[in-house]
Amino acid sequence: MSNEEITLTAGSAQATVHPANGARVASLQVDGVELLRQGERFGCFPMVPWCGRIRDGKFRNGGTTHQMPLNAPPNAIHGTARGDAWNVARVTADEAVLTYDLVAPWPYPGRITQVFALTEETLTLTMAVETYGDSFPAQIGWHPWFNRNLGGGDVQLAFDPAWQEERGDDHLPTGNRIDREPGPWDDCFGMPDGVDVTLTWPDELELKVTSREQWVVVYDEQEPAVCVEPQTGPPNGLNTHPRLVTPVDPLEASTTWTWRRL
Repeated sequence: MSNEEITLTAGSAQATVHPANGARVASLQVDGVELLRQGERFGCFPMVPWCGRIRDGKFRNGGTTHQMPLNAPPNAIHGTARGDAWNVARVTADEAVLTYDLVAPWPYPGRITQVFALTEETLTLTMAVETYGDSFPAQIGWHPWFNRNLGGGDVQLAFDPAWQEERGDDHLPTGNRIDREPGPWDDCFGMPDGVDVTLTWPDELELKVTSREQWVVVYDEQEPAVCVEPQTGPPNGLNTHPRLVTPVDPLEASTTWTWRRL
C-alpha cells in the first residue's frame, strides 16, 4: 500500500482513503456505485481540531487568546488537518489506522488518530485527539459530500432534531435554539439522543449516518451533493462549548454509515 492511496474492501463495498490529502475518504462504492462526490476537496474529510467556523479565527484557552489563519475570511474553518499528509500506522484488508501530529498554526502539541473500519454494510470512522502537554479545547467531526444523485432520483433527507441552532448573517450560531426551519440548509442541529440522519436515494439505496454525538451540520446548498456532518460541538464551539483535551482525558468520537440496497 502506498502513502498516496489505501483501498479497503469488504464484500461488494470498497472505500479508498488518501493519507496524503488529509486522511479523507476519497471514494466509497457499494456494488460499484460511487456514493461520494469526487475531487480533491470532496469525498469525506476530517474536521479537527475544530469543526466549521471559528469567529474571527480566535479562540481562548484559559486566559490566552489564539489566532488561527483566516482560511474562510473573516473566519477560520474546518481545522488544520484536512489538507495535510497523515502517517499510516496500520492497514489490513478492511481497516486502516492513520495518525497526525498537531503542529503550527495549532498552538498545542498533540496527536490525532483516525480509524477507518469497513464491513459489507457499514463504514465506521473513529477519531481521537490526545495532548502531549497542556490541556486545550478541541472538536472532532466529519464532512462527507454525498452525491445528490446516483443515477435515479435525488436523495431525500430524513431527521428529527430537537432544535436548530439559529444562524446569524455570519453563518455562525447566535446562541438561540429554534425549531427546524425548511431547507436548503447550512445549519447546525441538536440531537441529544445521538445523531441519526437517513439519506434515501429512491429505489436505489438507503444510508444512515449515526453517531453518539448530539451535533450535526446539514449542508445541501450545492447542487452536486449533500453533506451530513456529525461533530462533537457546534460551529464556533471552541469558544461556546469547549471540550478540553487533557493528559488523562482525550477527546474521542465516531460515526457509522450503514447502508442497504432498495
